[in-house]
Amino acid sequence: MHKPKEKTVYLTVSITMLTICALAIIIPIMIVFMSSVSDESTVIKYGYTLWPQKFSLEAYDYILTRFDVVGRAYAITIGVTIAGTLVSMLISSCLAYALAQRNLPGRKVFMFFVLFTMLFNGGLIPTYYFYTTVFHIKNTYFAYIVPNLLCSAFNVILLRNYFANSVSPALRESAKIDGCSEFKIFRSIIVPLSTPILATIGLLSAIAYWNDWQNALYYVDNAKYASIQQVLRNMTNNISYLANTSSVPSASRQVPGLTVRMAIAVLSMAPLMIAFPFFERYFVKGITIGAVKE
Repeated sequence: MHKPKEKTVYLTVSITMLTICALAIIIPIMIVFMSSVSDESTVIKYGYTLWPQKFSLEAYDYILTRFDVVGRAYAITIGVTIAGTLVSMLISSCLAYALAQRNLPGRKVFMFFVLFTMLFNGGLIPTYYFYTTVFHIKNTYFAYIVPNLLCSAFNVILLRNYFANSVSPALRESAKIDGCSEFKIFRSIIVPLSTPILATIGLLSAIAYWNDWQNALYYVDNAKYASIQQVLRNMTNNISYLANTSSVPSASRQVPGLTVRMAIAVLSMAPLMIAFPFFERYFVKGITIGAVKE
C-alpha cells in the first residue's frame, strides 16, 4: 500500500544525493578553469569565483612562452602513458587469465603472492637501490614505466574475477576441442569478450601513469626526461620563488602566480577529462563485474 510512496522517497533521496555529489565534483573544476582565464589582479581582489570578474589569458601566455619545455614534457608523458598502459594491460591480463583457470597448478600460491604485494613491498631505499644499480633505469623513460605502476595487484584481481565469472568456461573448452592453443583462445575469444574490463583497466592505468610524479622525483633529475607533472611542479615552485624573493627585480616578480597555478591544474586534467567520455560506458560495467568474487 505504501510502496509507491516509499519508491518516490527513495528516488528523491537518490537524485538529491547524486546531484550533490555531481556538484561537489563539477564546481571545483569550474572554479579552477574560470580562475585560469581570469585577470590576476581580480583574483587577488575577489578570490576564486565561478565567473571571472575580468577575462585574461595571461596565465596561458606565460606557459606558452615556455612551450619548448612544456611541449617536450607533454610528448614524453603521452608516450609513457600509452606505452605503460599497453604493457601493463598485457602483463595484467595474461597473469589474470592464468589465475582464472581452476586447474592451474599452484594457483593459490600465485594468488597469495599477488595479494601479498597489495600489503607489503621492499621499502623505498631497497627498491631505489635495486632499480638504479641492477636495472639502471635512472634518467631513462623506463623510470616512468616500470617502478610501482607496471603491474597492479588490484587490476589483476579485477581481471581475474571478470575472466572467472563473466566468460563461460564452455567457450574455452569448445575452442580447445577445435584445436586452439591457449594463446589463440586468449587472443580470439577472451579479449574480445572482455572489452568492458580491459577498457576499465586501461583507464585506471592511464590515469596512474599520467598523474605520476613520484617516479620522476626518485629516478629522474635530467631535464631532458622531465614529464609534464614534473615540469608543471617546477614551474609552480619557480613562480613561488620569484614572488617571495626580495632580491629578484620587481619586473621579474610580476608573474600571474595564482592564475598560472590554475592554468597548470587545467593542463594537467584536460587530457584525462577528454579521454574519459570514450571509456565511460565501459567503466561502470567493468568495475562492477570485475569486483564480483567467486
